[in-house]
Amino acid sequence: MDIQQRQQQIIDEFSAMPEWEERYKRIIEYGRELAPMDEQHKTEKNKVKGCQSTVWLHAELKDGAVHFQGDSDAMIVRGLIALLMKVYSGATPEEIVKTPPDFVVATGLAGHLSQTRANGLAAMVKQIKMYAAVFQAMQKQGR
Repeated sequence: MDIQQRQQQIIDEFSAMPEWEERYKRIIEYGRELAPMDEQHKTEKNKVKGCQSTVWLHAELKDGAVHFQGDSDAMIVRGLIALLMKVYSGATPEEIVKTPPDFVVATGLAGHLSQTRANGLAAMVKQIKMYAAVFQAMQKQGR
């Protein structure tokens, strides 16, 4: 399944929930379901700048695909990380770089997050794309 298909799954899931309270609960559930991040990756280097909460993102390139781990001290933010990982983890660097997180607008999430959370989400997306761009450059250099 490619990034667009994964985004569509999220859009379909959230579109089936008419109330925002239900959507927030589902985001929190995603956060609870997020696999624990290896403690060794909770370093200053992996902290996402621009988030009010503490957020860590770690990326590895394995067999041509980028795999992410993430965590946060805030449950809603942890859920947002889980959604981003559902979309981007396991995709190629090129696919990650060229595909915007359309699900954020399509689900209405963009308009229902506080300004600080929206800024944090944008910082997480930027970090994910930066990791992917670095991996893409490494692939082009044959590393």
